[in-house]
Amino acid sequence: MHRNYIKMATRYLFKNKVHSFINIAGLSVGMTVAMLIGLWIRDEFTYDRFPEHYDQIAQVYKSQVFNGEEKTTRAISIPLPAALKEHYGYYFKRMALSSWNWGHILAVGEKKLLQNGNFMEASAPEMFSLKMLRGDRKGLADPNGLMLSQTVAKALFGDADPIGQLVKLDNEQSFKVTGVYKDFPYNSNFNGISFIAPWAYYVNNPALVKPRSINDWGDNSFQLYVQLADHADMNMVNAKIGDVARKEADAFTKQYVPKILLHPMSKWHLYSKFKNGVATGDRLQYVWLFGIIGLFVLLLACINFMNLSTARSEKRAKEVGIRKSIGSMRHQLVAQFFTESLFVTVIAYILAIILVLTLLPAFNEVADKKIVLPWTNPLFWVAGLTFTLVTGLIAGSYPAFYLSSFQPVKVLKGVYKAGRLAAMPRKILVVLQFSVSVTLIIGTIVVFKQIQFARNRPVGYDREGLVTLPTITDAIANHFEAFRHELMASGKIEEVAFSTSATTTVNNNTSSIRWTGKDPNMAVDFANIGVTFGYGKAVGWQFTAGRNFDAGMLTDSDGMVINQRAVEYMSLKDPVGQFITWGDHQFKIIGVVHDMVMANPYEPVAPTIFYIRDQFRDNYVNIRINPKSSPVEAVAVIEEVCRKYDPDSPVNYRFANMEYADKFKDEMRVGKLAGIFALLAIFISCLGLFGMASFMAEQRTKELGIRKILGASIFNLWGMLSREFIILVAISFLIAMPLAHVGMQAWLARYSYRTDMPWWAFVAAGGGALLITVLTVSFQGIRAATMNPVRSLKTE
Repeated sequence: MHRNYIKMATRYLFKNKVHSFINIAGLSVGMTVAMLIGLWIRDEFTYDRFPEHYDQIAQVYKSQVFNGEEKTTRAISIPLPAALKEHYGYYFKRMALSSWNWGHILAVGEKKLLQNGNFMEASAPEMFSLKMLRGDRKGLADPNGLMLSQTVAKALFGDADPIGQLVKLDNEQSFKVTGVYKDFPYNSNFNGISFIAPWAYYVNNPALVKPRSINDWGDNSFQLYVQLADHADMNMVNAKIGDVARKEADAFTKQYVPKILLHPMSKWHLYSKFKNGVATGDRLQYVWLFGIIGLFVLLLACINFMNLSTARSEKRAKEVGIRKSIGSMRHQLVAQFFTESLFVTVIAYILAIILVLTLLPAFNEVADKKIVLPWTNPLFWVAGLTFTLVTGLIAGSYPAFYLSSFQPVKVLKGVYKAGRLAAMPRKILVVLQFSVSVTLIIGTIVVFKQIQFARNRPVGYDREGLVTLPTITDAIANHFEAFRHELMASGKIEEVAFSTSATTTVNNNTSSIRWTGKDPNMAVDFANIGVTFGYGKAVGWQFTAGRNFDAGMLTDSDGMVINQRAVEYMSLKDPVGQFITWGDHQFKIIGVVHDMVMANPYEPVAPTIFYIRDQFRDNYVNIRINPKSSPVEAVAVIEEVCRKYDPDSPVNYRFANMEYADKFKDEMRVGKLAGIFALLAIFISCLGLFGMASFMAEQRTKELGIRKILGASIFNLWGMLSREFIILVAISFLIAMPLAHVGMQAWLARYSYRTDMPWWAFVAAGGGALLITVLTVSFQGIRAATMNPVRSLKTE
């Protein structure tokens, strides 16, 4: 019986080639989208799952109320782990202090690489279950030991055994390779960490960590990872340790005591942002968004199958009537139509697998992923089988039950007519299709409008022609004046200045700012940037009051430039000339500049202070290129002078406008993916319209011939065939407008600095959908309208 069903399904596919092509093409595209999104979601949910006990690992965060707002950060102080061990050590199995991920120079002989790495305590490799290829996880117990990733070990030593070999770090200290570990997974927050060096060296090096920081609760410049004991519960421990810093409150001012919390490793990626001390699923919203899009795109393809199958019901009515009259039961007919549906779905699934394999490299590039099909995973094949079966059942459900319900007597007497209401379900499904498609188009437009809005935000400095050069060693800082003079003497460079943060980042904050009128119980958080005298000219400061730092004025070493946000926050009416106390030192405000957007371009700018600093290491050189010079020639000069003063370090410059553009990469990825999926949704919907229009033209062939003989023009006939579809799409637009408006308003609410809902996005989406509909339907409409009426009337 089942073999007969498959044989009949095959005959039906070959007999109705256009209908079959539309069904298979639509389903395969829909399934491809669903599979790509499914792989993307799987990758998101498996982030940071590589350690054996990832569910017991957490990073320690602190939460404090600053400037009237609770802020949560993973930057902690060195004394914190000792306090945790003293008061709550029973709950912890391992703890590991860590530096921040930063670029360092690894050198073996003449071979030098600039790689990111961390200094970590010896327990870290065991905590994170590093997969050792050479050596073991105890490599950091040696204060001169160094652990390399597989890729970097290969780059430095080739096929030779690196264990015991020496690697020079930052042109200063030689370390012995004690282990080689498999690269961290790409879907991991540790991705890109190419080496791990011992914490003991880092914390005991005065050039890297100030000696006072070891016991300073106020220096929050480090990270702490913990692994809970086997009996401990994450939520329970989190509830207990919140006040651990208060137990040490005599060490610093009471209002700065932070609340301590654990952020589980399983939530680092999807719950990466905090609001008022609570982790929010900011990234999780994208997972839900794309999950819903995938389901809807697949549903659109299933709707096409349903519509085209039921539209051809009259052509299959006699078949159903004959089969019933010779004894076929309804459940057998249902089984036959489900078999046809599953047969088409299996073909579409095979094509979808081929499409996924073809598109996966491009998809990975757009989504910034390294996804591969998990061929060896049994769950993949179970999921694929289930996916195909469910899709086939959904697509074939309505046609199977609808077609099997025909009464044989009426069908064989020729009195069966589908009736006007029979087309209503198909019309509803078409409206649903285009409502989803138009909503996706509007959403995509709003996403890109928000990105453009933030990009066009005044940033308070000139990004064009500004080059940022991170420094790793003291070589340039020790000869800074000569370095600066030689660059500017070339005529290609206008200004050169050091700073403790790049123009696109804020590396340092302070809560020790005081001014006249400040509430002594109010905790504050100011960004602070140390600079040399030429910084304002280098970045293109825009002053609203006062003046720039002047190297000719000795008092400017105690001067301070602040941004407008700081003036507003401190409620200073005439800020220039007033004094600010920072720690034990008093500074005089000499100038006020426009707010520089250095951190998140979607958020308000933080109160910021700029001061003169003469000691720089692991900081940034800001170089302003002469606008009359070629950037290529200027960069060549920069590279030449950098190699002269720091020959042992790679020249790793970046243009500020490129650094700023990187801040929008996540939203750009979301926008591109949403746009691609919206186009595919429209494509699938138009496939269905093409099939429906083709069938309508075929059904009304004689009517069109008679109307043409009676004088109807081609335009009249085209309008008659197209009118119904245009009305359906117009209804879809009216439904999509409020849905898109509500959804995108909720999405925009995530941003403090956001655009308005553009009215033209709705017009463009609706007009575009109508235009595509007209073009899709017109092909069949005009073809039918121009047909010779003699041939039309001869058609049986």
